[in-house]
Amino acid sequence: MDVRQYYRKLREVEAGIKEPCVRVTSLETSDGGKPGIVSEVSREQAAKLIIEGRVTLSTDGEEKAFFGKQTADKKAFEKADMARRLQVTIVSAPEEKEPKASSNSESGAKK
Repeated sequence: MDVRQYYRKLREVEAGIKEPCVRVTSLETSDGGKPGIVSEVSREQAAKLIIEGRVTLSTDGEEKAFFGKQTADKKAFEKADMARRLQVTIVSAPEEKEPKASSNSESGAKK
C-alpha cells in the first residue's frame, strides 16, 4: 500500500468516527488475534486498527454486553474489596453475677 493512500484512508476513517473514545470488536487475524473481544480505544487507534483489518466498530448489542460485563466486574470487585476490609469482633455476653445471700444478710446484721 502506498504511504499516501494509507494516511489518506486513515484520515477518512478517523473523520467518520465522531466520539473521542469508541468501542471496537476484534476480528480473527492470521497472527493469532481472537475474534469478538470488545475494547474501548481512542478514535485515532480505532482508525488505524480498522484500516489494518484487525477490528470493526462494535454494534449496539456488543456495546451493551461490554458495559454489562464492566458493571458486573466492578460489582464483584467492590464486593470482594468490602469482604477484605470487613472486620468482625466477637464479644461474648457479660455473665450476670447473682448477689450472694450471705453478704447481704451480714451487712443487714451489722446495722
